[in-house]
Amino acid sequence: MKKKVLALTNLYPSMVMPRNGIFIEHRLRSLLGTGGVKIKTVSPVPYFPLKTKRFEQYSKFSQAPKAEVRHGIEVTYPRYPVIPKIGMNLAPFLYASALIRPLTNLIQNGYDFDVIDTYYFYPDGVAAALLGFYFKKPVIITALGSDLNIIATYPLPRRMIQWAARNVAGTTTVCTALADRLVNLGVDKGKIQTILHGVDQELFKPPEDRADLRKRLALNTTTLLSVGNLIELKGHHIAIQALTSLPDIELLIAGQGKEENKLRAQARSLGVVDRVRFLGLVNQEDLCDYYGASDILVLASSNEGIPNVLLESMACGTPTIATSVGGIPEVITSPETGLLMEERTPEALVQAVRTVLANYPDRKNTRRQIEKFSWKNTAEEHLELINSILK
Repeated sequence: MKKKVLALTNLYPSMVMPRNGIFIEHRLRSLLGTGGVKIKTVSPVPYFPLKTKRFEQYSKFSQAPKAEVRHGIEVTYPRYPVIPKIGMNLAPFLYASALIRPLTNLIQNGYDFDVIDTYYFYPDGVAAALLGFYFKKPVIITALGSDLNIIATYPLPRRMIQWAARNVAGTTTVCTALADRLVNLGVDKGKIQTILHGVDQELFKPPEDRADLRKRLALNTTTLLSVGNLIELKGHHIAIQALTSLPDIELLIAGQGKEENKLRAQARSLGVVDRVRFLGLVNQEDLCDYYGASDILVLASSNEGIPNVLLESMACGTPTIATSVGGIPEVITSPETGLLMEERTPEALVQAVRTVLANYPDRKNTRRQIEKFSWKNTAEEHLELINSILK
């Protein structure tokens, strides 16, 4: 009999935020594709009553649907209260209390789930642990990156993360670096399983005619690509600064965020604005084209788990230059995959770009390096974990 999984995460995409946590959707679609489980997803969104441009990010939450079906998975988006600025320590309790009625309704309507499968440790994982006690269900928490690398540096959230990790049935991480982080937080190493994230290798693949693709995208010189939210953590500003020492090289930036105006101003002040192209939010299909057409993906992040952009770029045959943080060194392991920067500085990026261009890898070999990162493998390992817990 198929196990009934309740997937819980506030990072799930919706019709109004289609790029939000799309990697979790890929993971759950693959888990459903094993044929061993049924899945319903609950993706709580912060309650916000206003639809106004003044609070554009929060107003999107007010537009989220109550429910929808995405790729065969029923998703509900219950609201939970959030207290701005001061509510971080209360978030797991507000989150959990808001879900008691929706989850009770699920059970009463015939979906008596066997396991709560949670993505992101805080507040989701802590809330899931509380709900697991309330509903007497086993809980699995998957760590993704900033939940352990950033949020766990705050004293009270750290203690709650430690409590949750010790009191759930299973914990997984997307890279060894995060598993080590959990061990450093005092979690039993034997209770942690690393399950690598995958990449859609059918969608993300080298272009059939790269020269024609570059012409269509109006790329006429060596091209760097930087992908991610326009925030300091992603390091787009480092890539822009590096252009001052990399003449005849252009930079594409894909993403949106609060620092867009600041980044545009930086490009103007440095005199490189004519070599920086802001692409905005790019859908998966178009992003595949930009990966395949670019020469190098730049990932100057200060913090990561295993970033999906890294795997997606390599699947398209494009090597990466990245900072040596989180799980990135577990992916960039050879010249075919790219190069790790010694420091997170424009100067280190400039040197790395010159090194890669001087010894540019065969793009077919770059593609071959990511074949082990498949969603099929991820799903099978996760299903095995679920089955072992439910025994």
